[in-house]
Amino acid sequence: MKKLNTICINCPMGCPLEIYEEEGKVVVKGYTCKRGLDYGVSEFTRPVRVVTTLVRTADGKVASVKTSAPVPKDKIFDVLERMRSIVVPADCKIGDVAEKNSLGLSADIVVTGVPAPPV
Repeated sequence: MKKLNTICINCPMGCPLEIYEEEGKVVVKGYTCKRGLDYGVSEFTRPVRVVTTLVRTADGKVASVKTSAPVPKDKIFDVLERMRSIVVPADCKIGDVAEKNSLGLSADIVVTGVPAPPV
């Protein structure tokens, strides 16, 4: 029997979850709110994560980016590889979309931080 023990990351409670399948249904134990139940089912059936990293800017600096939506956990390294090839404009701003619908995963790559201007 496949069994998963994990911690819910959807709220500050951090509930310890025990997740397994019984008679074709996913059973989640240990949650204290609906978000924990939903997280447990998702984590057991198809885990997803938001991916964050740094990309180059056109002037050789770096900017932070993330996916606009969680992507399947088994696609994280594909997304990181794609992000590695992205170069954003030197004048990019937080919220700019560096790439729409990256790898067809329904998640854009969005700028979340830009280099600080010189003092």
